[in-house]
Amino acid sequence: MIKLFDSHCHLQDPRILNMVPKIIKTTTETGVVHFAVNGLSEKDWHLVKEMSERYPSIVPNFGLHPWFITERTPNWLKTLRGFLESTPAAAVGEIGLDKGSFGRKIDFADQVDVCRQQLQLAKELERPASIHCVRAFGDLLDLLKSAGPVPAGFILHSYLGSAEMVPEFAKLGAYFSFSGFLMSMKESKAKKMLKSIPKDRILLETDAPEALPKLSNPDSLYLIEKEASSADGTSSGGINDGNPSEKSPEEDKGNEQQAEEIHNHPANIHHVLSYVASLLELTKEELAEISFANASRLFSYEGSKVLQEVK
Repeated sequence: MIKLFDSHCHLQDPRILNMVPKIIKTTTETGVVHFAVNGLSEKDWHLVKEMSERYPSIVPNFGLHPWFITERTPNWLKTLRGFLESTPAAAVGEIGLDKGSFGRKIDFADQVDVCRQQLQLAKELERPASIHCVRAFGDLLDLLKSAGPVPAGFILHSYLGSAEMVPEFAKLGAYFSFSGFLMSMKESKAKKMLKSIPKDRILLETDAPEALPKLSNPDSLYLIEKEASSADGTSSGGINDGNPSEKSPEEDKGNEQQAEEIHNHPANIHHVLSYVASLLELTKEELAEISFANASRLFSYEGSKVLQEVK
């Protein structure tokens, strides 16, 4: 069976939280070995930690997403450090910069400052970081250059940047992770970008419950039942609460599925695998082996669950 590593998702999202046992069981049965579950703010870090303690397959990540920096407490950085130090298996994420339709409402200098502090923490603790970037790749490149190398590496999650930006980020240690959002990009542009990426830096992810793949035959998709939504129908803690009609796929990475409360299932990573493999002219087996090895290497820092398995 093909082995896969979901390099970025949000299984702690309240909209699907009560379905997590079933979701993990179904997905692991398809060959997914690990899920890198990324926290978004102080409000959900405890959920990520609890899930990691319950499920060996979950690699926890703690970070402050740029959309939530205005909600941070005065002690947010101390709290974040505490979660990371008390959880040796944890990486840093989701952090980043956003100039999209929602992100532009949030002071950008503040975004840069918060992201810089978290990158510094990742460097100090020698953990990889998972980075969100929307319409701010030049700014992110400048920040990474000024901050200095991140020894444990970093992920550009759901990467939708240009092929031209790839070499600069790769030189700084970037891994490029792809989700169903890639299917919203013009195919020729996606193919050019993918082929510019070193094979040892390619990762696959679902960003579940976001990034539902766009397929010609949607009947083949794994879906999370509607009853998985929170009781009051809200999506507190999710990252796509804006008006989907105002966002382009490359701006805020596609939110149209949320209007109907259709949530992406992490087992759909197999559709991402098939699509990326086709553009790279590789077999699914070849890309699965490459991406799994890359993710396993990136998440093999001291204390990680992946490293413990190897030992």
